[in-house]
Amino acid sequence: MSKKVIVACGGAVATSTVAANKIVELCKKNGIDMELCQCRISEIASNLPADLIVTTSKVKRDFGVPLITGMPFISGVGQAKTEAAILKVLREE
Repeated sequence: MSKKVIVACGGAVATSTVAANKIVELCKKNGIDMELCQCRISEIASNLPADLIVTTSKVKRDFGVPLITGMPFISGVGQAKTEAAILKVLREE
């Protein structure tokens, strides 16, 4: 079953593209079938439902979906921990 991942940032261009590419790569390596939706933070609600939201900006709103910060994909600090958290969410049935 395909998992839907929303990747969002302030402008839906630069940082979310970097994070989105790394998440697609991560899912391919781990055999996870996923659909990616890249958008602005302000557009998250209109792109639900989803299995996971990854943002490269701070988000305080609760969308009722697991939300993980994607900043480690930009900075490189803590990337392995972020990848493990993403895999944990996407492997749940």
